Amino acid sequence: MKLYTNNDRFMVWQVKQLLDQHNIPCFIKNEFASGAMGELSPLDCQPEVWLNDASWRPRAEKLIAQMNITTRDEWVCSNCAETNGGNFEVCWQCGQEAQVDQ
Repeated sequence: MKLYTNNDRFMVWQVKQLLDQHNIPCFIKNEFASGAMGELSPLDCQPEVWLNDASWRPRAEKLIAQMNITTRDEWVCSNCAETNGGNFEVCWQCGQEAQVDQ
């Protein structure tokens, strides 16, 4: 049963890793299908997380929702002024930790 899809393969892997950490059986489908775009519809080429058993869906959706709540917006490093994505907890440029109030 399809649970989650995103154009960003990194986000798909984050969801898979989250579910794996909670022992929810799942797998990724279409991970490398982007190379077939043009031959296939773009919607058919998006990477997806699928559950092995539909009974896990409520728990998995709750975990994904909690993950999205904790995602913050982009932030600017107080040390080097580099803009970092919200998923970074340290500046990719200089290694400075993100400030909690950002």
